[in-house]
Amino acid sequence: MASIGMAPSTVEKGDSDSMCVDKLPEEINEMKIRDEKVEKEMEATVVDGNGTETGHIIVTTIGGRNGQPKQTISYMAERVVGQGSFGIVFQAKCLETGEAVAIKKVLQDKRYKNRELQTMRLLDHPNVISLKHCFFSTTDKDELYLNLVLEYVPETAYRVARHYSKANQRMPMIYVKLYTYQIFRALAYIHAIGVCHRDIKPQNLLVNPHTHQLKLCDFGSAKVLVKGEPNISYICSRYYRAPELIFGATEYTTAIDVWSVGCVLAELLLGQVLGTPTREEIKCMNPNYTEFKFPQIKAHPWHKIFHKRTPPEAVDLVSRLLQYSPNLRCNALEACIHPFFDELRDPNTRLPNGRPLPPLFNFKPQELKGASLELVAKLIPEHARKQCPFLGF
Repeated sequence: MASIGMAPSTVEKGDSDSMCVDKLPEEINEMKIRDEKVEKEMEATVVDGNGTETGHIIVTTIGGRNGQPKQTISYMAERVVGQGSFGIVFQAKCLETGEAVAIKKVLQDKRYKNRELQTMRLLDHPNVISLKHCFFSTTDKDELYLNLVLEYVPETAYRVARHYSKANQRMPMIYVKLYTYQIFRALAYIHAIGVCHRDIKPQNLLVNPHTHQLKLCDFGSAKVLVKGEPNISYICSRYYRAPELIFGATEYTTAIDVWSVGCVLAELLLGQVLGTPTREEIKCMNPNYTEFKFPQIKAHPWHKIFHKRTPPEAVDLVSRLLQYSPNLRCNALEACIHPFFDELRDPNTRLPNGRPLPPLFNFKPQELKGASLELVAKLIPEHARKQCPFLGF
């Protein structure tokens, strides 16, 4: 995995700052930005054409670094699976291997690095979408696009939740536990290396419908947070935006992601957030708003918001995540040891279809950095400890 010494950004532009960081490196995976001096060298690594129409074939070259042989790979575009202001995501098939991939195509400003690419190169975790490689493409308007080739995962937590909602059913609690736990594992990992996702929502949680392994995707808003450096507050999708962001805080922490997971969990449990923060809580979020006259709506007890059959452990976890004061929220690793997830640590627990649970305890040393022995002992059940030989259990 790449080293973690990623230089923090000093440039931000508006709401989506994923493209606006530092100057472009001279090369990205042997794929240099075109100028007159390197035009000939670029011909093999920049693809001409839009490439997102069904049946369109994209041919690119990978490798060629550190003595590795260059390899030609062809992708056939199959269908668009997502689009927005950032660009477009389409499903494609590798013609050499038959493997399905997702290709995220974003307009590349030639003056800047693409922060999402820089972030993706840092990441290597079972609950984070993996970057296979990248290439550039151009259009007849001489626009330059960066194409991120990612592993393809067919479902999202959003669509799974919507399936149960449309059928007027509750999502099986084992899925709620599995998805939430795996989100926290992903967050514990990225937070440990200083990365804040800044856009946690059900649409960005990819799910394998057979194994129910979850992978966090879309690092277009992600950033390495550096203490003392300001960040934009207009970030994160509205329904999952932490209160300190709503109040315009610019020196927030990775606790904004934890709030977002609390909103996701509450949504999976069919709950909603009510109540008004106290003056002290407002001060923690943004001192400038302390004297603002908010309507004082009486806080609604959590147990009255959720269905009476909702496990009390689930309600307790939501209450620990949706704390107005960022410093009172538990962190991602602490959330993983919450009793709500005890069923996942039982060696006899199975998926509703009888299959075993996806990998949940294959921790890497980096994930557990700074964790107490007591926390680690609660986190990894005895039957799974052989998966972490570095702990010396």
